[in-house]
Amino acid sequence: MTAPSRPSGPAQRRTTRPAARRRPPRTRWGLRTSAVAAGLLLAASGVGHAMVTGVETRIGRVDPFLGMPTDERPGGGSGLNFLVVGTDGRDKLTKEEKRTYHLGGAPCHCTDTLMLVHLSAERDRASIISLPRDSYAEVPAHQDAATGRRHPRHPVKLNSAYAEGGPNLTVRTVEHMTGVHIDHYLEVDFTSFMRSVDTVGGVEICTPRPLRDSFTGLDLPPGRSLLGGGQALQYVRSRHIDASADLGRMHRQQRFLASLIHKITSSGVLMNPIRFKDVAETMLESVRADSGFAANDLVDLGQAMRDFTPSSSEFVSVPLTKENLRLPGGGQAVRWDPVASQQLFQAIRDDRPIAEHPAKGAKPPHATVVDVPPSEVRVHVDNGTARPGLGDTVADALHATGFVTAGAPGNTARGALARTVIDYDPRWDRSARSLAAALPGAQLRPTAGRGPVLQVTVGADFKAVTPVRAEQPPQTPGSVGAITGDEAVCP
Repeated sequence: MTAPSRPSGPAQRRTTRPAARRRPPRTRWGLRTSAVAAGLLLAASGVGHAMVTGVETRIGRVDPFLGMPTDERPGGGSGLNFLVVGTDGRDKLTKEEKRTYHLGGAPCHCTDTLMLVHLSAERDRASIISLPRDSYAEVPAHQDAATGRRHPRHPVKLNSAYAEGGPNLTVRTVEHMTGVHIDHYLEVDFTSFMRSVDTVGGVEICTPRPLRDSFTGLDLPPGRSLLGGGQALQYVRSRHIDASADLGRMHRQQRFLASLIHKITSSGVLMNPIRFKDVAETMLESVRADSGFAANDLVDLGQAMRDFTPSSSEFVSVPLTKENLRLPGGGQAVRWDPVASQQLFQAIRDDRPIAEHPAKGAKPPHATVVDVPPSEVRVHVDNGTARPGLGDTVADALHATGFVTAGAPGNTARGALARTVIDYDPRWDRSARSLAAALPGAQLRPTAGRGPVLQVTVGADFKAVTPVRAEQPPQTPGSVGAITGDEAVCP
């Protein structure tokens, strides 16, 4: 199930960008976003070596590569790879904050979530891959730093690698599973995440449906919401909103990061040195990083990433199989799809995009985000007007945007309708709302007993079908289901 490491090669990675400076020779999710955003902020500002060096002193240091033989690590390639982890440290939060944002209990001293961030060699693209914390993993043989006891290689959930062997064992495990060489390690906790979001003035999130989680206290209405640090932490931690559990949480985390990047790059923070320094220092205050993550790297990135925008980013979760794997001693772990996951990590090793990006200078087509994916909504269309062929036209347009059309369109016996009507069984009300988003102005009419097929009767008011899409594209054969930052932020 785990991926074999790539053939050994140089441990140090280099970019192909001529202006890039040579790097030193070594080279719970909501938490990880502040580290990534901090790096982006420092890079895009281009304020110079002196200020970056001052901010760098805020970073705590850890050596995740200690004792890792070069010949046991994946070989190098183009681009730069970060392993960003979020820990559930909450020691610096006040009692009131813990109560308000449901942060009671003791920290688990494990990684709440992990992600792999790849910056392309040309610094024009960032690929952000969520690694499910409940992934089936095999930690390499290692020695317990506290007791000196040797542990053989054994299966665990991925987030347990940190509890057993800290950053070092986490990096070794991820490199073994992905075959991707890790250049830098960043670790963030609850406190830095909350303070970072507040410092940038909050982050805007959009949702097509209410989001409620009694475990975290999250309670968001449909539409746009500006989240402060505490609410943002609730948003990225929530995993009890629906049956999607941790996968749904990762998708929300990706949308949050895209919105945070958009906020930082579009708010004017980067143009104000004093404001920039305040935000960067806050973001990095509780971050731990490897010693190789230095001011020189930040300055080099700053020269290359000034035009970085959400459209330059792409997000995906590791493709999974439908079957879980049992762990020795009880419990289950999710299993990575052995084919699709390797296609994904091969693209990272080859420095290739994992999502479809619009042509340079082109504006990507906008589609309304809906709760139920159109591929899960069955629709029958009838023509309720005197316009010949209108039923076929609407059915074809709905099919083109992803809906499943059932049966040949007919002509209604009701006579000419002034307004388009959607008849639906109340048990499928969420599907009806998704369909209504594609037919703006249509009248929703609940009809008990209709079953899962929704009925559209086209009226004289029909103009066009509005494209719609799910928040996260389905993972289909040959596709890993990645989205770009443009698709993740509020329209």
